[in-house]
Amino acid sequence: ITLQVRYLKNADIGFNKNAVLMLPVPANDKGKIKIKKIEDNTAANVEIVVHLAPGISPDVTIDALYAFTNCEVSISPNTCVIKEDKPHFLSVNDILEQNTKFTKALLKQELEIRLHELQERVFFSSLLKIFIQEGMYKNSEYENSGDFENVVEVLHRLFEPFKASLYREIQPEDFKKLIDKPMSSITRFDVKKADDMMKSLEDEMKVVRGHLRHLTDYTIAWFEKIKAKYGKGRERKTEIRLFDRVEAAKVALANVKLYMNREDGFIGTGLKKDEFVGDCSDIDEIIVFREDGRFIVTKVADKTFVGKNIIHAQVFKKGDERTVYNMIYKDGSSGISY
Repeated sequence: ITLQVRYLKNADIGFNKNAVLMLPVPANDKGKIKIKKIEDNTAANVEIVVHLAPGISPDVTIDALYAFTNCEVSISPNTCVIKEDKPHFLSVNDILEQNTKFTKALLKQELEIRLHELQERVFFSSLLKIFIQEGMYKNSEYENSGDFENVVEVLHRLFEPFKASLYREIQPEDFKKLIDKPMSSITRFDVKKADDMMKSLEDEMKVVRGHLRHLTDYTIAWFEKIKAKYGKGRERKTEIRLFDRVEAAKVALANVKLYMNREDGFIGTGLKKDEFVGDCSDIDEIIVFREDGRFIVTKVADKTFVGKNIIHAQVFKKGDERTVYNMIYKDGSSGISY
């Protein structure tokens, strides 16, 4: 049998190869499994070879290694988090679900912020284009406005025919930005360049709106991008699965001998001078039948009192469909058996 410690390398920080080598030893010392020798073939990857004693089944031994050693360890996190100002115990799936929903909400906020930024840029670019193309900066009323309030009033009147094409109302601060534009930039204004820029902004707005409409798909794509960018070298080193339940009693070797004293009603591994029952493991269960018609199932021990006048005893195997015990009771007065 070759034990390969998955994903571990000999040079990994914190790796204790001797601990891996010692995994099967306690079980071997207790007679749970029969090992001839353990060989270390570790190179770049950890590899421990377990040589079995003659006549020992590899399949049974593999199950025994899982039952009696830490060859495979189940990790079941019990995570406590603060949610709505209260402690909650959440599974890993619950935490991932909550974090994913939170990430989705953050991505939505980012998209909405980006959409607003694009809309504002298109809005002001449209204002500037209208302001220059319509020659508002040369309008006599505009030029002769004495203060900012009059400028706002004049510009509101001049922009009135174009307000329907704008995505929001014009605020005084928007006019302030127009007024602050240097005359040199106004005279050098390139209409084609401005149109190309606004088209580019509008195209990006369509993309952002599409992401908002399909936010789940966008979130999945975002996670996939993060995985592609940062996932290399951070692959999962555990498995998500249910452990196969290995029953220790089914894979334990018969490492002790069982004896019984029929008359006195004792059974155990320490009664070496009494009647031999059979070989068993120290974690087996024993079924005992007595003359009075009663029976008992008990664990193997050094010496256990099970009741006097034992008529039958043997290792009890749960779920054994091949072994059937028949109990016949006789009514003393009528002689009828049941």
